[in-house]
Amino acid sequence: MTTKNILMIARHRKTEALRMAAGLTLLDDAVSVLVCGELDDSAEVEEQMEALEFSDVPVTCLSDPAEQAMANAISQSDVVYMI
Repeated sequence: MTTKNILMIARHRKTEALRMAAGLTLLDDAVSVLVCGELDDSAEVEEQMEALEFSDVPVTCLSDPAEQAMANAISQSDVVYMI
């Protein structure tokens, strides 16, 4: 079985994207997260960030005009989800 590189892009529903990324870690695939803009300072976000940290999932926050960084991450991924 081949390991996939999965990229979760958190754009609109960021907390939900973080939750989904944490769930994807159960597949034994490499998961990473790109967050467009800033994350809310809430208990829900903190809970999901702790789960991702525990699973060694890298989370990168991008400022709005970061098209090149996003394009690079997408081109290196096998599967991309945008929430």
